[in-house]
Amino acid sequence: MPDTDLAARRFDADLDGLICPAAEIFDAEDVARQLAAGAEAAGGDAGAIRAQTVKVLRVAMENGRSAIQAAFEAHPFDAHPTVHAYAWLTDAVVRAVHDVATRYLHPQSNPTKSEHLAVLAVGGYGRFEMAPYSDVDLLFLSPYKLTGWAESVIESMLYMLWDLRLKVGHASRTVKDCLRLGKEDLTIRTALLETRAICGDRQLARDLDDALWKGLFKGTEAEFIEGKLNERESRHIKQGGQRYVVEPNVKEGKGGLRDLQTLFWVAKYTHRVERISALVDLGVFTPEEYDTFRKADEFLWAVRSHLHLATGRAMDQLTFDLQVEVAERMGYKDHAGRRAVEHFMQEFFRHATQVGELTRILLTALESQHLKRVPLLQGLLKRRKKVRAPFVVNQGRLSFSTEESFLADKLNMLRLFEEGLRTGLLLHPDAMRLVAANLDRIDDEVRSDKEAARIFLDMLIRHGNPERALRRMNELGVLAAFIPELEPIVAMMQFNMYHAYTVDEHTIQCIKALAEIERGERVSDLPTSTRIIKEGINRKVLYLAVLCHDIGKGRDEDHSILGAKLARPICTRLGLSKDDVATVEWLVRNHLIMSDVAQKRDLSDPRTVNGFAKAVGTKKRLDLLLVLTVCDIRGVGPNTWNNWKATLLRDLYRQTRLALEDGIEALSTGARATEAKKALRAALADWDKKDLRTETARHYDPYWQGLWTSDHVIFAELLKGISEDEIRIKLTADTDRDATRASFALADHPGIFS
Repeated sequence: MPDTDLAARRFDADLDGLICPAAEIFDAEDVARQLAAGAEAAGGDAGAIRAQTVKVLRVAMENGRSAIQAAFEAHPFDAHPTVHAYAWLTDAVVRAVHDVATRYLHPQSNPTKSEHLAVLAVGGYGRFEMAPYSDVDLLFLSPYKLTGWAESVIESMLYMLWDLRLKVGHASRTVKDCLRLGKEDLTIRTALLETRAICGDRQLARDLDDALWKGLFKGTEAEFIEGKLNERESRHIKQGGQRYVVEPNVKEGKGGLRDLQTLFWVAKYTHRVERISALVDLGVFTPEEYDTFRKADEFLWAVRSHLHLATGRAMDQLTFDLQVEVAERMGYKDHAGRRAVEHFMQEFFRHATQVGELTRILLTALESQHLKRVPLLQGLLKRRKKVRAPFVVNQGRLSFSTEESFLADKLNMLRLFEEGLRTGLLLHPDAMRLVAANLDRIDDEVRSDKEAARIFLDMLIRHGNPERALRRMNELGVLAAFIPELEPIVAMMQFNMYHAYTVDEHTIQCIKALAEIERGERVSDLPTSTRIIKEGINRKVLYLAVLCHDIGKGRDEDHSILGAKLARPICTRLGLSKDDVATVEWLVRNHLIMSDVAQKRDLSDPRTVNGFAKAVGTKKRLDLLLVLTVCDIRGVGPNTWNNWKATLLRDLYRQTRLALEDGIEALSTGARATEAKKALRAALADWDKKDLRTETARHYDPYWQGLWTSDHVIFAELLKGISEDEIRIKLTADTDRDATRASFALADHPGIFS
């Protein structure tokens, strides 16, 4: 079994041994015998000794890796024993090459103090955690400047490790070097936080540990926390700033392993703990939070390890194609109308969400304790609204006066988020913890309470940035507790390259898009939607339609039909009138129709608009449906909205509004041609009447139906006075399509387009 001091760096050794027996991974005694025999046969030839060592260790490593992989494939969720096994195998290999280097290649019968050398693992390897193809990061520690003997040992070790095709990162330093460089570089300091002695002079390794805590870590907690928080923020931005992305990075992404590691680094730096479980005894974690940490960490390590094995290399990006393979390797199955990969990714994103909340709570708490930014925040708070009881401002964040006062009224579970919106304050970690631990207080009584409905609707339509409250409510589990119909879509991935977000995040992005239109931030690119909202619209109906439009996803039934059924009881509980409930239900059932007609049907055909107008029925519904459609498309991802879609939707909206206001007959071929000719005469008012009559008599009705007046003007000018053998061209900027339009005019003749 592994050295318990090594295996218990973060978790209890009795819970996390090795995925298979140690002897199956690496038989140290047998390998030592083979290495000794090889050295004896080499007769002192250093090159032969190295070659024989690499040969023996390559076989041993391959056998060990095969044993670990087979055991992991049989137990695909047992990641902690697996990553410990890979680290244990690497330890055995490093010890073996160190033994060869010091015993056979560079023997030293009576080394001086300056010739002592310790070999330490750092970084993830130092945590005793390695994925199948993780880097091997080593620190060669000497008491003084390296002697020639130490340099030779290090060089021989590295050559043998490289010949074994290990990706080795290494540094050679003294204790003083480590202290100096750790003060200058946060990355080096973090690596030193996780050193672990593998072989060589153990006392030297202990000296380093003592020196680090006394001379580097102690008294610099605030500096380290601030650096790690800034590093975390930069990393999230680099990875896209979103937890719910189509192809997440398991290691570096938001809610990934690096977030958990950051949490551990900060906890260890401030509390000097070796195990996460120790944070429970210190009161930093609750037992439930520790359990959440442990489960998320193991799941993410399992995913990362399967990624490495599936690709045969260090791969941390869960790409679209690899998601299917990893889901299969982990044993997910198709069921309940959804593919195995969708079930897998939903679990992935749920763990990522929990990681996000866990790290936010703990890191915010530690930040508040150590960074002492309250005076700055208090200056800002002078311009904020005063908080209402039972809430208070604690270290610049919204909290509660006492736990008892908060829990005395179940509706405070909702009021907390409304108060956060009203005041602009972020939530204190104590408040987040209390809410997460008491979700069962949001029961049927709360869901049917009129005051609860008012609070929730005010968050949607009163404060101007509802997406902020909804996202925090969703991440803490409050949104699904208050509206249980939303629970199945939480962290639900849609397995296609079109949707950039999970269903719940897509919904919140749609709410954000609607709020931006309302705030007047999209006047230039969404003039019609902005005008509709400015002229007046049923905002309550619209926001609830946006909130519920995808609520039926993930089941066998058509999600639009099922979503409409689910929207009815939600809206009824929230106190909407029967007419408003019916309108929300209609919008959810038909939320795809406008996009489908605009993008897939011929809008120049009166029958298309005629049928759509009959389906919509009223201008009120048309207005609501357009804004819902726009928000739905914009909420899919950052690059899904474009001028082409905008033009099609505006065209369909304009024609349908005309039909609904002036009657279906306004869409007839003759009527539309007449209107187009009338518009052209107005645009060319300075033309001679004879020239106008020639132009308006020149074309068939479909010409007048399918182009805008601006296009008719261009062609009229090109055709005016054109000769039989002349070709005229005009280039114009088509801003709606982000293109340059080329318009040609020439005489007709057989084969012109061949």
